Amino acid sequence: PAKSTKGTFLNGFYERHPIQYPEGAFGYAKFDDTMLNVTNSLPIYLTIEGETFSMFRGTVLDYNRLLCLQTGKMIRSLVWRSGKGHEVKINITRMVCQMNKHLAVIEYAVTPINFDGKIELCSGLDGNVRNMSAADDPRVGAGVSGQTLQTIYAKQDQTFAALEQRTPTSGFFMVCAMENVIEGATYTTDEVEYTIFDQKKEVRFTINGKKGEKVVLTKYIAYVTSRDYDKDEIHRRAREVVTTAKATGCAKLQQEQCSFYQSFWERADVEIRGDPYLQQGIRFNLFHLVQSVGRDGTTNIGAKGLTGEGYNGHYFWDGEVYVTPFFLYTNPSMAKPLLLHRYHTLDQARRRARDLNIQRGCLFPWRTICGEECSSFFPAGTAQVHINADIAYCFKSYISATHDVEFMIQHGAEVLFETARSWIELGTWQNGTFQLHGVTGPDEYTAIVDNNFYTNSMAQMNLQYAFELYQILTSEHPEELNRIKIKIGWQDGEEMEWENAHQKMYLPHDKTSNIHPQDDSFLKKKPWDFENTPTSKYPLLLHFHPLVIYKHRVCKQADLILAHYLLGDKFTLKE
Repeated sequence: PAKSTKGTFLNGFYERHPIQYPEGAFGYAKFDDTMLNVTNSLPIYLTIEGETFSMFRGTVLDYNRLLCLQTGKMIRSLVWRSGKGHEVKINITRMVCQMNKHLAVIEYAVTPINFDGKIELCSGLDGNVRNMSAADDPRVGAGVSGQTLQTIYAKQDQTFAALEQRTPTSGFFMVCAMENVIEGATYTTDEVEYTIFDQKKEVRFTINGKKGEKVVLTKYIAYVTSRDYDKDEIHRRAREVVTTAKATGCAKLQQEQCSFYQSFWERADVEIRGDPYLQQGIRFNLFHLVQSVGRDGTTNIGAKGLTGEGYNGHYFWDGEVYVTPFFLYTNPSMAKPLLLHRYHTLDQARRRARDLNIQRGCLFPWRTICGEECSSFFPAGTAQVHINADIAYCFKSYISATHDVEFMIQHGAEVLFETARSWIELGTWQNGTFQLHGVTGPDEYTAIVDNNFYTNSMAQMNLQYAFELYQILTSEHPEELNRIKIKIGWQDGEEMEWENAHQKMYLPHDKTSNIHPQDDSFLKKKPWDFENTPTSKYPLLLHFHPLVIYKHRVCKQADLILAHYLLGDKFTLKE
């Protein structure tokens, strides 16, 4: 139990808190957003003849746990003997519905094996939740402590119950509701008494259990927030979700889930022969992607999906470079909302550009949930301006793969133009070439350098494609082009600035070794002494000051190689 962390997370539901800088400076990110652990809707307590079931009491005679990737269900099966000798078979199935992002279902089946007697099933909601604090290691937990969500309302009506909570700063409201159904036996129902201060609601079913006869509790759960609906509607919406689910029935919902995953796996499965563990691993990863990805145009995908609280649930460039291409070439309809999320945060990206004295265009945040910059460490955050090109690359890939002209006109062109505009102000002309100074590439162990190869080559791609798209709109959709120009405050001749910068982009090349270095200074640095670095000192970022790392030739992430991979058509095999 000490190593287990319970959590329920909603993509894009966050609390905001100010970033405290002992020594601040102009343009630093002001706020951090944290994806919250929300109302715990899992509690179901089983009591048999006065003895409460627990994996840590009595005797577990048989146990099996299965995550079914084909159907999107978690199934636990066990046989348990109480201290008094009563034996029961328990089957628990959990399912987060992929056809309705607000709905989850738990089916809890109990079968007495060697007795007739009293069985109690208590189904509850618990609002006393908090995030796991791990400020020293952002990969693991969140940088907040204590309870953040405030419980402001609780309601119970026979088998229905709901808790309403709110975030103090970001101003969001959320209702977690449940509806419960008992099948297979006669029962009585009563409410477990709690006050609002207890932050709990429970409904208890008392059943006369019969040997060999299965009793099933089905719990329908809804999470509805003010990010999707007006706060005055969320109670009604949450109750509507669980009431409709109850009328539909668990069997039908499971059938719909199976159909969803059947369609997904038909398109997305990757078969690996000869290594069952590697096969299971890749399918497990794909399963997490489809479970975590935002599909509403207002959410993206966190760096750790919905698997935990690491990196505060923030969206990074990972979404564009690593995740969206997977969906684009398997399920394009799931890729499009990720791009729409970036489009819908374009105004925040424009404001962020102005913070950095970029008067035209935009600068997307390095890490974010709401669209505003949340990175407090600018050398490995805001300085990674390549995120503009990463997003442009993703828009280019989507338009090229789908030929979605309407998307190109209504959303893509504006994003591609605004990212291209920013490079003109971020760059500088030197010795007849266009260069980008003081940037950080994907490799976060090499910060604030001149002419990072990845950044320059991706910016070149961005500028080239924006120019090509401008020409297409000029000839085929002039009225739409004019609309976009008016909206973004176009200045005559900007497209030629893009073309000129693209043609004259400087890409580092070392004549002695005849290779492309990662940046202008990378090959001049002392190589890191890996041979004498003990395993206890990894990862380096947790054991060495950034300045120690920055002055060495050492990579944390693929950088130059990633440029060769993403822009493979731009380089020869020898390069």
